Amino acid sequence: MTQMINHELAVQPTLSVGRLCSALALCRAEYYRHSNCAIQAEPDLELRREIQAIAADMPAYGYRRITAQLARNGVVANHKRVLQLMRKDGLLCVRKPAFVSTTQSQHSFTVYPNLVPTLCIDGPDQLWVADITYIHLRREVFYLAVILDAFSRRVIGWQMDSTLGAQLTVAALQKALARRTITQHLVHHSDRGTQYAANVYVNLLKEQGIRISMSRSGNPYDNAQAERFIKTLKYEEIYLNEYEHLAEARFRIGDFLEEVYNHKRLHSKLGYVPPAEFEQSFSQSTRPQPVVST
Repeated sequence: MTQMINHELAVQPTLSVGRLCSALALCRAEYYRHSNCAIQAEPDLELRREIQAIAADMPAYGYRRITAQLARNGVVANHKRVLQLMRKDGLLCVRKPAFVSTTQSQHSFTVYPNLVPTLCIDGPDQLWVADITYIHLRREVFYLAVILDAFSRRVIGWQMDSTLGAQLTVAALQKALARRTITQHLVHHSDRGTQYAANVYVNLLKEQGIRISMSRSGNPYDNAQAERFIKTLKYEEIYLNEYEHLAEARFRIGDFLEEVYNHKRLHSKLGYVPPAEFEQSFSQSTRPQPVVST
């Protein structure tokens, strides 16, 4: 009915409401009800355009992050309405490939206790968490080692390689050491895989005065923060793309880690701001204020 009214108005724009109602066999109340519905539908069209633009840029965003990004863009929207529109436009589904384990915990190296439950993290560079994942290319598999700052969730070190060994994790650690400040009580936490328990890796941590912490055997919750990040990386970058070769994978994943995840992606645990912005705000809030003489 609304489409019929809009069509009649478009064909005969000068037709009075009375004559139009007579031609369509409608009462005035019926006419105004349908025409008002058509007008009220317009704001959703604009909202859908905003949502689709954000989803095109960040295709794995859920409705809560879409809602937060809308607010940052100056668009006020109820998260339930955003969910309805995303479901209607098919923006909620991401495929989930099979799981492949990268932890090799059967070794003779020293295993360290889990220190994380004893820590109270209130600033950056107090706890680093590390993990490894795999990346399928067309003809082979490559591996990615990452290190995050547990306070800001920022990626501070990463490395990709074709072999799953200590050289992979050492390269990621060296990047983190070059970028960050080593505090007196810094703890490095990982699983107990051979890549992290190897002497070359442990000795590098000890040389820097970094305490070593490892997850308990078979307990996925001990390194939950790193594993949640790996899930985010896979759903928002790796599962959405097919990489032809290592160079392409390294470039595109590196761009996601450094530019998208660290500087652009909204993090729910940080109040829906990116990790780099969160660190900057924290630094500014804790910076000593100049003393003003009177």
